[in-house]
Amino acid sequence: MSTNRGRRQFSLVFASFFGAAMIAAAFAYSNWRFSEYKFVDFSKLIFYSKRDIFTPTEDRYTVVIYSSKMINFEEIVKKISKKDKVLAIDMFQEKRGEDKERGIIFVTSGMNTIIKVIQRFNIYELPTVFRIKRFRDSIYKQDSLIEVIE
Repeated sequence: MSTNRGRRQFSLVFASFFGAAMIAAAFAYSNWRFSEYKFVDFSKLIFYSKRDIFTPTEDRYTVVIYSSKMINFEEIVKKISKKDKVLAIDMFQEKRGEDKERGIIFVTSGMNTIIKVIQRFNIYELPTVFRIKRFRDSIYKQDSLIEVIE
């Protein structure tokens, strides 16, 4: 009888330890997922829309990073969600205006700024797409996973 009682107490202690470990693992995973998303500060990274400096006005954007020499942008537009305005960053830096009808803003920048964006978001293939949302003033937070458009 005493051996059953000892086993039962051991089971309760083990179950409590297992429950605490599961809660700690869920918390660590949640922190890891939050840190996976990056921030972009448009006051420090300067982009140009035609001749003007781009200043974000919307709360959300769909960011497309592409090269105008690799693929026709019209093919990309067919494959992305147009729920938010599209911020199209061209790696080849071809200057285009804003397409107000479709909500597309074409931006370019210096190569150093484009490299910073590529490094910050860990972009390895083009074209890619992800969403950002306003975090504070001109700081935007990544709001989706980075997807390669095929």
